[in-house]
This record gives sequence, C-alpha cells and structure tokens, in this order.
Amino acid sequence: MNAFEALGLNEQLVQAVTEMGFETPTPIQEKAIPVLLSGTTDFVGLAQTGTGKTAAFGLPLLHLIDTAQRHPQALIICPTRELCLQICNDLMNFKKHVKGLSVEPVYGGASIVMQIRELRKGVQIVVATPGRLIDMIERKAIDLQKVKYVVLDEADEMLNMGFRDDIDFVLKNTIAKESTWLFSATMPAAVKAISKNFMDNPIEVTMGKKNTANVNIDHQYFITPAHSRFDTLKRLVDFNPGMYGVIFTRTKADAQDVAERLVREGYDIEALHGDLTQQQRDKVMGRFRNKSIQLLIATDVAARGIDVEGITHVINYELPDDIEVYTHRSGRTARAGKTGICITICHSRESYKIRSIEKMINAQFHRLDIPSGKDVCRKQFFHFMDKLMLADISNGEYETYLPDLQTKFADVSKDEVLKRVAALEFSHFLKYYENSDDLNAKTDSRERREFGNAREGADRRERPTFSRGDNGYSRLFINLGTKDGFYKASFLQFILDESSLNKEVLGKIDIREMNAWVEVDKNAASKMIKSLDGKKYNGRLVRMNEADGGFKRPSDEGRSDRTEARRRIPMREKR
Repeated sequence: MNAFEALGLNEQLVQAVTEMGFETPTPIQEKAIPVLLSGTTDFVGLAQTGTGKTAAFGLPLLHLIDTAQRHPQALIICPTRELCLQICNDLMNFKKHVKGLSVEPVYGGASIVMQIRELRKGVQIVVATPGRLIDMIERKAIDLQKVKYVVLDEADEMLNMGFRDDIDFVLKNTIAKESTWLFSATMPAAVKAISKNFMDNPIEVTMGKKNTANVNIDHQYFITPAHSRFDTLKRLVDFNPGMYGVIFTRTKADAQDVAERLVREGYDIEALHGDLTQQQRDKVMGRFRNKSIQLLIATDVAARGIDVEGITHVINYELPDDIEVYTHRSGRTARAGKTGICITICHSRESYKIRSIEKMINAQFHRLDIPSGKDVCRKQFFHFMDKLMLADISNGEYETYLPDLQTKFADVSKDEVLKRVAALEFSHFLKYYENSDDLNAKTDSRERREFGNAREGADRRERPTFSRGDNGYSRLFINLGTKDGFYKASFLQFILDESSLNKEVLGKIDIREMNAWVEVDKNAASKMIKSLDGKKYNGRLVRMNEADGGFKRPSDEGRSDRTEARRRIPMREKR
C-alpha cells in the first residue's frame, strides 16, 4: 500500500502524487492529512516553508470536495499573488485524475473581470489574496455562505502585512464553515488571537520547536562597514560561482538599484518587487525557474510564495526590520529536505539583531571573514577546472579537428596552453581583484568612528585621509565615484586608460559615492589632469585637479581664512 493511501486519501489523489514522484509523506503531511480528512476539526499547523504544507492541506481539501456542487466549498487565503499561483499550480497537479473539480486563483494585478467570469462558471476551490478577495465580496462576485473549509496559509505573514481586518471579516462571514485550518511558520500573538477567536479547540501540530528555522540551513553572517555592503555582496557572489539564489532587500527601490548595478557589471540577475506588473513578475519568475538568471533580488512581500527547487543560497543584503521575517527569507532554501545556506551582510551595530534571531530560531549563526580578492580568484579558478573536466565531448566530432589542433599547437607546451585557457576565463577577475580592499570591519570602535565622522558635515565627510607620507606623490581630486558605476578596479583601469600612464605611478585611491581622490607620482600628476579634466564620462563633465590635502568646494572659499582668524582670537574675546 502506498504511504499516501495509508493516510486515507482516495485512489485518484494517490495516483497523482505517485506520478509526481512522491512516495513518502513529509512529517507535516503525515500529521495533518489524517486529521483534516475528517473535515470537521479546526487545525493549526506550525512548520517551516518548504516542508510540504501545500500538500498537507491541499490533498485533504481535494478529497473532501463534492464535485457535483458548483459553488465555492473551500477558500484558501494567502498573502501574495506568487503564493496564490503556486498553490493553484500544485492543486491542479494533485487533481489531474479528479473529474469535475475546478480551482480558481483570485489575486490583484490581473483582470478582475476575467476572474469574475471564471467564478460565475462555478468553481469549488478559490485561492485568494486578502485584498482581491474583499474586492470580490463587495462586488458580490463570490458567495461565502456555502464555504465549508477555510485555509489560512502563511498566516503570520498576512498579519505582518496588515491584513488582520480582512481576515477577521472573512472568518466572521463564512457562517457555514465546518473547519478552519491555519498554517504558519511562526506563532506570534496575532496568530494566537485568530486561533482563540475563530477556532474551536483546534488540534495543533508543530514540526520542531515553535518559530525555529529549518535545521538543514547553514546560517552565516559577514560584518563589513556600511559603505562596503554592495562590494561585499559582489564578492560573496563571486566566491560562490555555482550559486543559484535569492537576495533580499528592505525596499523595492533598493531591489531595483542593486539589480541595475549588478546587471551593469555582467551578473545574471533580475528584480522582483511590487512596482512590476503581473506580466512582468511572471516573466521574471519564469526566467528564474528555468535558470536563465542566476540570481533574483526581491523584497519580502514580492518573494512570498517563491517555491523554486534547488535554491542554494539566500542572501540578506539588509536584515529585515521585523526579525520574524528572517524565518520566511531563509525558508526559500533547503526545501524538501535539501541543504542550503543563508547569508547575512551586516555592520557591527546590527550584531544585536543576529543574537536576537539566534534566540528566536534556536539556531547558531557562524561569523565568517569576507573572502579576499585572491580567495575569490582561487575559488573561481578551481570551479572553472571542474567545469573543464566535466565538459561533455561525446556528442561532437572533435576527432575531426584533432589533426589541425595538433598542428596549430605543435610548438606550444601543455603548460602554455593551460595558461592561455586560464587567461581567457580569468582576466576580468584578476584585473578586478588585483587591488581589492579588505572588506571586513576591523573593530566595533572603528565602525563607530566611521559613522561618527559621517555625521560631522559634508566637508569633513568627503575629505579622505591618506596614510602615505611620501612627498613624491600629489593628491588629485576627481568628480567621479561609485554613483557612476565604478568600483575600485574599474576606476583604476579607467584613469590609466585615459591617461596612458602605468599603474606604478599610482599610490592610494580613495573612491567614494560622488567623487574620488588619487595619489599620483608628482612627475605624472600634470599629465593625468590634462588627460582627464574637461573630458565627458556618460554625459558628465569630468573635473580633476590637485586636492592640496583635501578638496575644497567653491562654497568653502574663504572659510579657512575665517577659521584661522577665529583660532587667533583669545578665548575671552570669543565669548
């Protein structure tokens, strides 16, 4: 007997899950399905994402539905359109051998007229987001009077998103419901309140401890100065060449900005956020699912319901404001029993959040050092060698070309061939990382000094300090920085290409968001200024001049004289 059949499911459903390759129920399925098949028991299921919750409630619903009745009998409410579509897709696969059973997704961002038309044809299961569901109720397009089963999926997230009143309204007006099933990853007070107010002695099943994270996830964090967050992200992505992951930001503006910056530098990435139309969101998710893009950058709301197999990494570009959201973010990886890594980029002042999350999820975080440029190059090199050795040469007529290849390379040693292959693959990495900085935050006190200096005014904040005391160098100011798409290596390449100077003439480079300072051999300074000053870069007029120990804005002229005069005034006169 099939394990799912032993749980009490009918033959058609067992056949479907067997054909899908499911042989053994997950723990939440094993506990929930026998209880829910009664149809009259309220239920609370606490389990992490990726543990098979959709099948845990979806299979019993499909088993209980009366296909002869063409009206909504079951209502599934979930927080986002992505999750809504994911649930519908799973139910469609589960019911493929059940005739006469209809499932309809109802969500914002799609034509409400088309959704109303489908509902009026007669459906038994409605999967809806709260906002669009209320819209349908107000238009009298859906009748809650005959709904028997109400499922709240990702209940904690719906409450975090402000849908408490909508959920209360639905639960109060499904007067004929025989049972309410609530599924959640965490159990905050608001979820407990729903259980208390709208459920009758619910059976509660918890997989692991409440609010705990998936034990198959390795939680890592890297501490870096706040201004190095983006460079740290790039370095971690480069250090994990086989990464297939989701990057989380707090806002949609951050998601779009980081995605655009990474795309400009050649990464396969797209953003998923609330400003995209449903068609655009579907296109992005389609490309991510078929692995046309390596990385997806998303906000918390947009990423709900992303159930994609094989995600290896989740990266928190910024920690969420609500630490409970961390559980949902990390749950995008290590699904269906697989392992995964959840990386957090933070600065030292956020370390208290790490401690709080550790306590909440009952799991330990591992602090790791941000890899050096050499570490990244080495990792990429070994990844390339592995790909080279695994390359499939069985399907091509490569033997035909061997004589020509042997003639071409007759006077070239094996070592030289390997070097040339490596050069073709790694020249960009080597150029990028040859002068890379150490991105690790040194000490908490240093971090505090950096933030303290940043608050002392624009003129103090923009003036760099140079460690080099060599009088053989001039310090030059240039009005280009990271805002123009530069990172240190690309900026270095730009100024050298434009000035036709060698790298040996350069000293320290301090690149900021809007501008940069460059130490140049005094004998080469005038040539660099002449080469760059007055040129245009991406439509911007480039200005370069000698900094004289620190750049003075035009508005600062005269300020140093006044400051010096004040210093000469005795203290009593100043008062």
